[in-house]
Amino acid sequence: MSIESKVAEALEENPRALPSDIAKQLQVSEKEVVAAFPAEMARLIDGCHAEQILTTIADWQTSVTVIVHSGGSIFEIKAPLPKGSFARGYFNLMGEAGQLHGHLLLDNVAHIALVSKAFMGKESHYFGFFDPQGDSIFKIYLGRDENRQLIPAQVEAFQKLKNNTNF
Repeated sequence: MSIESKVAEALEENPRALPSDIAKQLQVSEKEVVAAFPAEMARLIDGCHAEQILTTIADWQTSVTVIVHSGGSIFEIKAPLPKGSFARGYFNLMGEAGQLHGHLLLDNVAHIALVSKAFMGKESHYFGFFDPQGDSIFKIYLGRDENRQLIPAQVEAFQKLKNNTNF
């Protein structure tokens, strides 16, 4: 049975399953799972576009949610993504107080997935950044307003990126 068939079956059994949970169930990488999603749910692009994607998100100047899974824990920050710049081999995010700060080794980003999949029963869209082994480095979820609704301008910009044939 193909990975696409296995993922489709897993989604049919549990539509609320997270890609990471499906990956564990099927004993494959999370990248392999999102790559096997139907085209309307996910698009995989080369990691060489990481700086362009991050810069585009920073240009939105509205809050997003950055999530990092590490050692079984989940870290997240909800704030506008700061603009980054390269120094000493890293793409450095040096936001204002309350914004994300960090040093990203973009050479380790092999793939980026643009994923549209409900989360906790709500419409959701995110950028998943994966290493060469297909493991998640971090994710950037589109932001929500004070009523927990997706920000329409972000959804429109995300869909344009997802449909961009230049990637």
